[in-house]
Amino acid sequence: MIQIPTNAPLLGEILTGFIRNEVHKTGLSKAVVGLSGGVDSALSAMLAAKALGAKNVLAILMPYKSSNPGSQTHAEMVVQKIGLESLVVDITPQIDAYFERFPDADARRSGNEMARERMTILYDHSARWNGLVIGTSNKTELLLGYGTLHGDMASAINPLGDLYKTQVWALAEAIGVPSVIVAKEPSADLWVGQTDEGELGFTYREVDKLLYMMVDQRCTKPELITLGFTETFIDRVALQIMTSQFKRRLPVIAKVSQRTIDRDFRYSRDWGK
Repeated sequence: MIQIPTNAPLLGEILTGFIRNEVHKTGLSKAVVGLSGGVDSALSAMLAAKALGAKNVLAILMPYKSSNPGSQTHAEMVVQKIGLESLVVDITPQIDAYFERFPDADARRSGNEMARERMTILYDHSARWNGLVIGTSNKTELLLGYGTLHGDMASAINPLGDLYKTQVWALAEAIGVPSVIVAKEPSADLWVGQTDEGELGFTYREVDKLLYMMVDQRCTKPELITLGFTETFIDRVALQIMTSQFKRRLPVIAKVSQRTIDRDFRYSRDWGK
């Protein structure tokens, strides 16, 4: 039986230290988190509060008119539990104004536009609040490219990007994220009835085991088949990883010098430290 190792107490210490160090490196002391009502954003908010203090974390709730009311209820539950600073920004007016010009847009286009609008709001308030935007995308989503480029995948720092979804659930439970949030069906809530696993076509628990063996353990395809994964499933997931690579890096820069920004010159923020 495949088990993804998760030492929740140690992970909590590492990630709170990561947030504290990376925020302070920039000369700042505050953070901004988009709180959706889901487990990922709740976990990021709680880790940020532990790292920086609840009063130094601004949680922004950004509902759309078709959003599940339960999403805002759960987000407010996290705000109250931790004592975060918070703000509600209804994105309905600007989204509807845009799509008045494009009434034939499908759910995917509108969902992506909502994700990007939410991120522009986070970055606007990060400037006002003088804090860094904290990411909420987990390792499963990032590997599969399951997110909106320059939308929910954007952030200044991301404490969850090396945690599979199943590890997020385990850490969230251990750190005290409300159980109703941990237990509910994952959904980006971009349109009525949307669920992550419904879109993906498989469960997080299924794909996490494959990704862990494929990526972390570097198993070959024959080894994965021996472990019980079907060739169809392996090929489908491998293709998703390969075709979404562009989402996991900065725009590719044509190299014409000895020190190119995305390859040879990477860590300027650490100079003098």
